[in-house]
Amino acid sequence: MRVIKNAKIHTITSGIVDGGYIAFEGKVIKEIGKDFDPKQWKDAEIIDGEGKDLTPGLVDPHCHIGIMEEGIGFEGNDTNEMSGPIYPELRGIDSVYVKDMAFEPTYKSGVTTVNTGPGSANVIGGTFTALKTYGETVDEMIIKEETCMKMALGENPKRVYGSAKKNPATRMASAALMREWLFKAREYHKEYQAFIHKVEDAKEPKFDMKLHSLMRVFDGMPVKIHAHRADDIMTAIRIAKEFDLNVTIDHATEAYLIPKQVKESGVPLIIGPTLGYASKYELVNKSFTSAKVLEDHDIEFSIMTDHPIITLDTTLVQTALFIKEGLSREVALKTLTYTAAKLNGIEDRVGSLEVGKDADIVLWDGDMFDVYTRPSMVIINGEIVHKV
Repeated sequence: MRVIKNAKIHTITSGIVDGGYIAFEGKVIKEIGKDFDPKQWKDAEIIDGEGKDLTPGLVDPHCHIGIMEEGIGFEGNDTNEMSGPIYPELRGIDSVYVKDMAFEPTYKSGVTTVNTGPGSANVIGGTFTALKTYGETVDEMIIKEETCMKMALGENPKRVYGSAKKNPATRMASAALMREWLFKAREYHKEYQAFIHKVEDAKEPKFDMKLHSLMRVFDGMPVKIHAHRADDIMTAIRIAKEFDLNVTIDHATEAYLIPKQVKESGVPLIIGPTLGYASKYELVNKSFTSAKVLEDHDIEFSIMTDHPIITLDTTLVQTALFIKEGLSREVALKTLTYTAAKLNGIEDRVGSLEVGKDADIVLWDGDMFDVYTRPSMVIINGEIVHKV
């Protein structure tokens, strides 16, 4: 048993416990309280929090760590299978290399969980996987093997396939392909459900790996749709409504230009990366004021790095710039923890400090949104993985 006492504990879901303590054993949080009694914990290892801020480990809801490896070219890049635009059967977990040099600076910066997966070259590109950022193999780091199905609209699919004179070469074709395969998967799902529930005269559909994977979106598997521009965001909303999909719109660069429509849709967003330059036309309207607009309109959102587009260890730098332009600190911290976990269906394990959840804890040596601040201690699954 370990106990961190005398810390300002940001639970995220139950407020702040100032001068409190948090006890954890094995991989799990056992107790959080205000009044530390040394007699109760006489057999525990006691760590003095020295009044510092203590938060859950940060969660990145959309990145490509371990799949688009740093410092390596072709050999380490397994982000996009560009032999065809429809690949729902691909799984990000099968491309993650946990010896990617990016993992160490990531957990040392306080990011303890990542949702990593395929890129956006394909209209339907496969599934993301949620991992802890510290461990020896992907199997021991896994939180959820498949968190969501990746889809994409906008420039990327039409550039990749249009330049090769293949379908899709336009935004229209990307949307049509997405709808075509969703139609197919919905019919396959109906036939499969009828068969497994022994509906009279129902026959097992001929196995199709693409449709067998994609049909899970009709069982509620989350879908993340890559869309930057306002027109692509509205197309994503239209398709999500048509097929009753559990969707997040990822990147959502121009969502702040159409906040009323986004709010009315009820679709949550995963915004970013906003740090860095506009590398393509879709990004010309990116702005650090976007998060404040979304907060002002009560739109649920979290913040992504899209690592390695910007690296995971700059998570707080990017977020501080959103705060500089009006995003509240409270919402900023929530977007990086609980909301990021919730939008990927892993909030039962990570994203807040609660009894029974994973002991992923960060103790900060100052204001976490100050560029000079760094974690003085990072704990993942109850293990101290970094300490200064």
